[in-house]
Amino acid sequence: MYKTKIVFLSIAVNLLFSSICFAQDTQELEAERAVSNKIKGEHPLINLMKTKNVTLKKELQGIHPRVFLTQEEIDVLKEKTKTEKELWQTALSRVRAMTVAPTPAPAQARRVQNPVGLGIAEAALAFKITGDQKYLKAAKKYMDAAVSYEVWGYAYNKPNVDLAAGHLLYGLGWGYDLLYHDLTKEEREKYKAKLIKQARLLYDFYKPTEGKTYAYSQNHTFIPMSGLAVTAYALADEVPEAKDWAALPRAIFEGVLATYSEDGFYYEGVEYWIFSTPWLVHYLDLQLHATGEDLYDKVPGFKLMHKYVAHTNLPGADFHFDYGDTYTGNLTRSKKAEDYHRERINGHFQSSYNVLYQLANKYNIGEAQGVADWLKSKGQVSAEEMWTFIWYDSSIESIPIEEQQAWHYFPDHDVVFWRSSWEDDATAFSFKCGPSEGHSVLEKQKLFPEWRLSSGHAHPDAGSYIIWADGKYLTGDSGYEGLTRTQSHNTLVFDGKGQNHEGEGHDVFYGIPYERINEIKITEVNMDAKQVSILADATAAYEPEVGVKKFIRKFEFQAPGTFTITDTVATNTPKTITSFLHADNTIKKQSEHNFELEPGETSIMAEIKAPKNVKTKITNNVLVAPGDPGSVDKGGDEERGKKLEISTTGKVAAETFITKLTIKQ
Repeated sequence: MYKTKIVFLSIAVNLLFSSICFAQDTQELEAERAVSNKIKGEHPLINLMKTKNVTLKKELQGIHPRVFLTQEEIDVLKEKTKTEKELWQTALSRVRAMTVAPTPAPAQARRVQNPVGLGIAEAALAFKITGDQKYLKAAKKYMDAAVSYEVWGYAYNKPNVDLAAGHLLYGLGWGYDLLYHDLTKEEREKYKAKLIKQARLLYDFYKPTEGKTYAYSQNHTFIPMSGLAVTAYALADEVPEAKDWAALPRAIFEGVLATYSEDGFYYEGVEYWIFSTPWLVHYLDLQLHATGEDLYDKVPGFKLMHKYVAHTNLPGADFHFDYGDTYTGNLTRSKKAEDYHRERINGHFQSSYNVLYQLANKYNIGEAQGVADWLKSKGQVSAEEMWTFIWYDSSIESIPIEEQQAWHYFPDHDVVFWRSSWEDDATAFSFKCGPSEGHSVLEKQKLFPEWRLSSGHAHPDAGSYIIWADGKYLTGDSGYEGLTRTQSHNTLVFDGKGQNHEGEGHDVFYGIPYERINEIKITEVNMDAKQVSILADATAAYEPEVGVKKFIRKFEFQAPGTFTITDTVATNTPKTITSFLHADNTIKKQSEHNFELEPGETSIMAEIKAPKNVKTKITNNVLVAPGDPGSVDKGGDEERGKKLEISTTGKVAAETFITKLTIKQ
């Protein structure tokens, strides 16, 4: 029975990393290959590669292990296993190489290679701490699997240079370093040869060339670079090229860290925060340990990351405010969708909350420790529990979640969160009306001309909101889309046309000057424990040809559960204006102006107070689901809940919409 449970747990871990993140579409891949004429003279990365520190600390030269940990530091961890028994036993129980065989070559199913990289690191470290040969045997089995994959990643889409390459360079590189003295000469040569081959391929793809751009703020850039850096420092004094392999990630991370969120909000959505953020922390830890260079202070948004993690968790901490490409909306919340089970291990949500322990440690932030403690108490788990064990520092004074403010405004991304308390039955809502990657982007683009925005995981959702109460999602977003559309959110369309470049590709912001995107904004926020008032300008979210002269939304809340949404709208020419309200399951019409969303013990009553004459329609919420890597915009139609369309009865050039929402409990 126990063995069966462990096998199920490990299969769930592998499924998580075999399915997460649908990647890019053709438009995004073409943008990646395009040459920019904004880069004048020598490519900026060339000088960074020459001048940034990538030299191993003197005391690490010629020794193994050294990448993240030395033998002396591993000995300290051996003692920690005696004081942090629960964390250590959890880490051991999650060594996937002990219970699940690695996917055999060619391993071309979605993301099946990723857990092999993570599994190598887990098993190798477990062996170094316990000395138990079973972990060494398991680590070698996974290492041999990595070597057997002729192509790291997909043969049909970015072979050897994408996410799988990052995972496997991380795992095999660190495994080589940790087990250096436990491998035979033949084994070392075999693993080293594969690392050299794959590192060369990745380096050649990412090295600076004339006009080459980099999506610094996108996970498809910094995950592969983190893996390359691990291998570089593992082979530093064995392979002359390794210095270049270390220099390239260090140069790229200059842009990655500088372009990271200023306010802690993660624009790609919480699903991508979970998948991506550990790799940022891994690189910072690696660079500090290997060279002594501390990059943590270069990322002010890291000091606010716990705010994002805390507030994006819905009450009960089993679901999230699903802005951006985050899960599958009502299908996930029904607990029947594949991704609901994929994201849970033995029923526990996998959230990467453990990175907050490291940030609490680095910045001495008791609130970050408190958020991590809260999520742990709610049963959340992390993909790499070995790092939970390493990062946790009991000397950091934890500030309990109950003592932290229950509302927060992220001013760079213009997103507001509010909840009545941190209890599971709390009322919580969020409002969003800001530029895709934050207001600070405009100035940062001047500093980094080689930075290519890749905002495909952000949505055309300016002016939208999400409401939750009594453990129930009452109205809000629709989740991850292959072809994102405005009608999937609680906001407006004009003659059926939505925001940005919707319908033209996965990245709806592609080709739009950021000066215009930056005009999407919240202009006023006032809130306390009893009321919230937000004034937002979503006009610039619509392309000029749509003809929107003004879209000002006022979002007001009065505790315990009354909302008033007032839209002041004007257009260049008369248009049919439609406002949307979404529900996971049911919208019940009571009259032409009154509707009930999600009838039951807790529901939300919608009263259309203006215009007096409207046309309403309840329809299925059908969208384009994400497709395969490289064709994410071609996933086909998928129904996710219901939507209420509230439209003007004819074409108008100016109108005021007023909708009153009341939580019924």
